[in-house]
Amino acid sequence: MNGNGAPRRVGNASTVSTVPTAASAADRAAAATRTRLERGRGALGPALELVHTGRAPTRAVLTAELGVTRATAGAVAAELEALGLIRVDSRPGGAGGTQGRPSHRLAVEENGPVALAAQVHPDGFRAALVGLGGRIVATAPGKVTVSADPAQVLGAVVDAGAALLAESGRRCIGAGLAVPSAVAEPEGTALNPLHLAWPAGSPVRAIFAERVKAAGIDGPALTGNDVNLAALAEHRHGAGRSAQHLLCVATGHRGVGGALVLDGRLHTGSAGLALEVGHLTVNPEGRACHCGSRGCLDVEADPLAFLTAAGRTPGPEVSLLQQARDLLHAEFADPAVRAAAEELIDRLGLGLAGLVNILNPDRIILGGLHRELLHADPERLRAVVADRSLWGRSGGVPILPCTLDHNSLVGAAELAWQPVLDDPLGALGTAA
Repeated sequence: MNGNGAPRRVGNASTVSTVPTAASAADRAAAATRTRLERGRGALGPALELVHTGRAPTRAVLTAELGVTRATAGAVAAELEALGLIRVDSRPGGAGGTQGRPSHRLAVEENGPVALAAQVHPDGFRAALVGLGGRIVATAPGKVTVSADPAQVLGAVVDAGAALLAESGRRCIGAGLAVPSAVAEPEGTALNPLHLAWPAGSPVRAIFAERVKAAGIDGPALTGNDVNLAALAEHRHGAGRSAQHLLCVATGHRGVGGALVLDGRLHTGSAGLALEVGHLTVNPEGRACHCGSRGCLDVEADPLAFLTAAGRTPGPEVSLLQQARDLLHAEFADPAVRAAAEELIDRLGLGLAGLVNILNPDRIILGGLHRELLHADPERLRAVVADRSLWGRSGGVPILPCTLDHNSLVGAAELAWQPVLDDPLGALGTAA
C-alpha cells in the first residue's frame, strides 16, 4: 500500500504476477492426477487383453506395449489385480524387464471369474467353465440325442453349465454358445443348422439367453458359429497367434466350416454369414449336398465322407468324428484307408486353393478331421494347395494344425469375455 492506502504498483500497470498460489498449484496437481487416472483406466481393457493373450508376461512389456509410463502401467496392473483378474508377482524370476532389476511378472488370476461356454453338435453337447487366458476350468460333456427342439437341447446345456458353476463357486461374467450353423446378425438366428434337424432360422441366441437368465446366471449370453469361434480362440491362444489374415477350415462331427480373422477381428460379413466354405464345389459330379448342390466340401471332406470312401459303415457307439480319427490312426497302412485319406486331402486341397486365391491369407489352420489328415500326409495337402493356387506357387502359405483342445468352447467363452476385455471396470464394477 502507498501512503494514501492505494495498492502499490509493481512495474507498470500491465504487469501480472507469475508466482503460482498454493491453490492453483494444488488444482494443477489434482488435474494431472485425474488425467493419469483417466489414461490408466482407458488402458485397462487393452492391458487386460495383452495379459489374456499372453503378449504381456511382465510389467515392463506391458509398459512398452501400452506406450505409457512405468507408473501408469503399475497402476493399471494394480487395478486389474484388485478386480481379481490378474496376478502381479514382484519376486525375481526369469521373466525380467529390459534392464536393471527384474520386472514384475503378470499372469491371469487362476481363481478369478469364469465364463460359461457351451457347444452343441450332432452327437450332443459340452458345457465348460473357461477363465481368462483360455483356460478350461471344468467341463461337463453330454452325450444326448439332439432333438429337433432347440429349446430342449439348450435347456440341458445351460443346466449342465449351472451345475458346474454351483460346484465351483466362481463368479460368472456371462455365457457363450457355439452352434454348427451360420448365425445371422443381428437377430442371432441359426440360419442353416443342417446337421441338427433344427428348424432353419431357429432363434438360438434368444432361447439361450432366456435359459441363462432363468438359471440365475448374470452377464450377457451370446451365440456364434462353431468354426468362427474356433478361429477366434486359435488366434488369441493357439496356432493362429500373430497372424494378420488367418484362415481356419475345420470339419467337426459333420460338415465343413470356415472362418477368417482379419487384424484380430472375425470377419463375419454384413449379416454374420461370411465364409460358408462348406458349400464350395470341389467335385461337380460328387455327392448330393444338403444345400441342394453336388460335390460341396461339406459332403466331400467330412468324417462321414472319409468313412464311406474307406468302405466302413459308421456305428452308433461313438461320434463319426471319433470313428474317422480312430480309423485314420489305427489303419492308415490299409490301402483302402490310405486311398480314402488321399481322396479327402485332394478335395480339401482344391477348396483351400480356391480360398487362397480369393483371400490371400498369411496362415491357414485346420481343425477336426482336417487336422488329422494334415498330420497323416502333410506334403500331399501342401502340394495340392501350392499347385492349384497362384499365391501358393509364389511362396506358399503356412498350413498348420489347430493346437487347442475344444477350441470352439474356448471361442464361445471369448464371446462372453469380450465385454470385460473392452471395459473391465464397466463390466465388473469398481475394485473394492
